[in-house]
Amino acid sequence: MGGVRWAFRGGSWTPTRSEWLLASRCVQREERERIGQFMFSKDAKSAMAGRLLLRRLVCEKIGVPWADFHLERTPRGKPYLASPEAGGWSFNLSHQGDYTVLAAEQGLLVGVDVMKTTMPGSSSVPQFFQIMTRQFTEREWSVIRSAGSEWEQLTMFYRHWALKESFIKAIGTGLGFNLQRAEFHLTEEPLTEGKVCNGTRMHLDEELEEGWVFEESLLDRDHHVAVALGPGVESALSPAILCPSPSFTLLSFSDLISMATPILEEDSSYWESFQKKAEAPKRQSDMHR
Repeated sequence: MGGVRWAFRGGSWTPTRSEWLLASRCVQREERERIGQFMFSKDAKSAMAGRLLLRRLVCEKIGVPWADFHLERTPRGKPYLASPEAGGWSFNLSHQGDYTVLAAEQGLLVGVDVMKTTMPGSSSVPQFFQIMTRQFTEREWSVIRSAGSEWEQLTMFYRHWALKESFIKAIGTGLGFNLQRAEFHLTEEPLTEGKVCNGTRMHLDEELEEGWVFEESLLDRDHHVAVALGPGVESALSPAILCPSPSFTLLSFSDLISMATPILEEDSSYWESFQKKAEAPKRQSDMHR
């Protein structure tokens, strides 16, 4: 059974009243309440898309009807299928910039991270890099700073950041992980839209990690996504067997709810509350979450 790589462009989604209310009926009550608490509509849309992506995954790949399962969160906030069991599937979500993305595999550890290249919100590029000095090794900083213009350096910075985040999310480690332990040696193959590159390698504690594969691709010229794939704890599968690496499929809102069954009653005040939200802060620094 093949893996899943799905993307939803929430940045260009302007929900109608019927769309937003339908979406709100198709998620669990506690998730609807959590999404409603976001201050900005951009964050609410990203969170809603993430829940709908997860529920579609469970329906399509695990074969459980929309209303017959329950998603919960670990103490670190990572969603998981509480009942029934996930059948060996591992999945991960990320949202940043204009996209929400999901990656899933059976029998492997999976982490995904999407990053949008943006200028720093309140500092110059050199100042921003100085603040982030401890996040990368000397070799990685050399690659970043030699990329060309400041914009090209930022693109290379976010590419490295997405790789590190995808690995951390795959192994389930939080803020205590020293990012300098994982050093990435990038593939020389250029990244282009519509193509997946998996030649990048990771050195963990200065030792090459043969058991991990990192897929890199561009959703568009400003959005880079990295997928980390590692050996499953209870599986003999290796990420190296995934050839060719699957590319991300862009889903519409209709795709998100194509298998959905409403599980909650309609609450018209949920739409009224959504309409009152600003799209984003006036100076959106696009910090990752």
